[in-house]
Amino acid sequence: MSKRIIIILFALLPLTLAAQTTWTLKSCIEYGLKNNRSNTIYANEKRAADARAKEALAAYLPSISLNGTVDDNLKVQETVIPAGIFSPTDIRVAFTKKYNTNGVAQLDQTLYDKSLLTGLKANKFNAQQADLNQQKNDETIIYNISTAYYQILVYREQLDLLKANLDTYRKQMEVSALQVKKGVTLQKDLDKITVDYNNATSQIRVAESNQTLAENQLKYEMGYPIADPLQVESTPAATAADIPILADKNNFSVNNRTDFRLSEVNTKLLEIDESRIKAGIFPKLTAYARYGAIGFGDALGPAFSSMTSYSAVGVKFNFPLFDFFRRNAQYNQAKYKRLNAQETLKLDEGKYQLEYENARTKMLKEQTNTENNRRNIELARSVFATTDLQYQKGVTNLIDWLNAQNSLKEAQNNYLNSLYSFYLAKVDLEKAAGTLKTFYSAL
Repeated sequence: MSKRIIIILFALLPLTLAAQTTWTLKSCIEYGLKNNRSNTIYANEKRAADARAKEALAAYLPSISLNGTVDDNLKVQETVIPAGIFSPTDIRVAFTKKYNTNGVAQLDQTLYDKSLLTGLKANKFNAQQADLNQQKNDETIIYNISTAYYQILVYREQLDLLKANLDTYRKQMEVSALQVKKGVTLQKDLDKITVDYNNATSQIRVAESNQTLAENQLKYEMGYPIADPLQVESTPAATAADIPILADKNNFSVNNRTDFRLSEVNTKLLEIDESRIKAGIFPKLTAYARYGAIGFGDALGPAFSSMTSYSAVGVKFNFPLFDFFRRNAQYNQAKYKRLNAQETLKLDEGKYQLEYENARTKMLKEQTNTENNRRNIELARSVFATTDLQYQKGVTNLIDWLNAQNSLKEAQNNYLNSLYSFYLAKVDLEKAAGTLKTFYSAL
């Protein structure tokens, strides 16, 4: 029996360890980068870009086509030989039979097509575009997981503060209940404390619900099963002073922004498209080799059995002369798209610089607010402790006690709001600087 129990314990040990696993922000992001469903989408887009590159290259590789026909000439066409050549009268003659068959195989090889050669340059930028889109998706995953994770930390700290307040109200209710029995305190004073106690209980339920919602949001961003438990690391929220601000603003580079590099690649692709359309004016040269067989017969069988072969090699020259207006219109469209993309790139450069400066300013403000509100909590606690002692000694009244407690709750709420705003500003600053992956690596 003891051996069976030991075996069962060993079998359940991995499940117990898995259930006790705690998740840090870095481990959550690491899991999300591997398991978020959007990864599959962008991986497929990268494969599609590789396939487009092969498709473009295939246009410059040899192509072979096979064609065959079987004609049943229900009424054979006749041709007239004018009188005087073979006869004094016109002669009607048919140069085919009721059935004729034809089969041909042809190999074509492009020798020169400037438009096609220009288009091949886009393959490199298409691959870069797919890589950058995947990188942007990674940054989005890091951002979404970080904000959801920090929200859980804030809700957890809120619950700790609310439970501490609830314990204060509970203790005071017990004291006031004894005082009411002794006739020292009125029932209305006990009721006032009871109301605040009930309000604190409701706030705890709301905070617990919000924390569950935040945990579900984190699971979704990670690609983690919603129904499975996820134990976030139970560490106190870091103070704003513990989190360094990014380096000096002069170190900001717009090239760190994935969005900006995507716009640069898009501009390059538009330039190539413009050049490709312009190159359409140049002639195209194609070599071909053809081999086939043709047969005629009054019946279907002889049309196949009497087939004779033929072959040819040659060069095709194609020079468009009268499509100037169409091509010129296409070229102008491509040119203006490229010019707009270049102007948008310049606008984006200023926009991203502005976003960074604003994010940095907000970060500094929220860091200061968080530290001030944290100190304000300590001050409110000190005031409440003094007021509570005075109330116990009968020096002050219940109104002062409730006001001191409410001031403490207000300070706590201000701190929690500023703490989440600080965390959000921190992640927004990393996003604006284009350093979300660096932020993840440094965790």
